[in-house]
Amino acid sequence: MVLLIAVGLGFIAALIRSLVRQEKLGAVQLKAVWLVFLAFLPQYLAFSLSSTRTSIPNSWIPAILLGSQALLIIFVVINRKKPGMGLMRVGLVLNFMVIALNHGFMPLSPATAQQLIPDGVSVDLMLGERVEYGKDILLLPEETTMRFLSDIFLLPRWFQNYRAAFSIGDLILSCGAFWYLWSLGRPAPVHTVEVEHAQNL
Repeated sequence: MVLLIAVGLGFIAALIRSLVRQEKLGAVQLKAVWLVFLAFLPQYLAFSLSSTRTSIPNSWIPAILLGSQALLIIFVVINRKKPGMGLMRVGLVLNFMVIALNHGFMPLSPATAQQLIPDGVSVDLMLGERVEYGKDILLLPEETTMRFLSDIFLLPRWFQNYRAAFSIGDLILSCGAFWYLWSLGRPAPVHTVEVEHAQNL
């Protein structure tokens, strides 16, 4: 959710920036975009699509999560010269680390999980178990490896219709995505245009 917000704000910021500069909005020029689709698809099937998430065994989730993170890390490494990719790589690596060190799931504390439950709703949560059909596993803080990298942050309370927890890795990843999209609102460097013009002579 945090990443989606960053992407939306990034596009808006880039558009405003291009309008202020009276420049054409830059095109998204990224290599190996198919890796993003390949990383997204298994997560969508495992966590979002109701017709498939109920049939995917919990034992598959670590491979899905870590495999998806690895594909995204490869993607940002391939595009490392683009603005924001360094931050995105850091965020992905931090998430990969904490998931790998905690049974292949993203750790979530009981206190944080309780705040995600809507008021008036009663839910039984089991320690050491996957939280519903998500990517999280419910762990006590003292049983969590590198807890500071886990889902310890919450969206503001005014996001009443979508309560979600996120990690510092998610936050850094989102900042990188925003930075890249923001960069699309600036004109092409003058020296690049001059070099291309000289090559055409």
